[in-house]
Amino acid sequence: MTDRSYTVLLYSDDPQVRERMRSAIGTRPAKDLTVTFVESSTYAETVRTVDDTDVDLLVLDGEATPAGGIGIARQLKDEVSDAPPTILVIARAADRWLAAYARVEATLVHPLDPVLTGRTVAEMLHQRAALTG
Repeated sequence: MTDRSYTVLLYSDDPQVRERMRSAIGTRPAKDLTVTFVESSTYAETVRTVDDTDVDLLVLDGEATPAGGIGIARQLKDEVSDAPPTILVIARAADRWLAAYARVEATLVHPLDPVLTGRTVAEMLHQRAALTG
């Protein structure tokens, strides 16, 4: 199996949260996947990046302010015909219903578990590869 390279957008208003996301995912979430990160800290920057960059996966902070990842995910799913798959990072497992409202494909809970985070990212990128060929 050959290595595939993917672009993952990390969104949070907090640079420390973005760094924790990056660290939990790592640049090789699976032996056949390499990840490059792009970051955004505002709603406008996130939308612009999705519009202007070939993003394969979004990892959005559900606790970000003033624009939370939940609202951003929902808007992108509503307005972008081929919106990238999305992972929403939430503070409480009980908030998964909000993720369902936002139509995201997966949720993770703060603080991020690196094993679970890497596995979730790898599964979503493998699924994307299977769909896009």
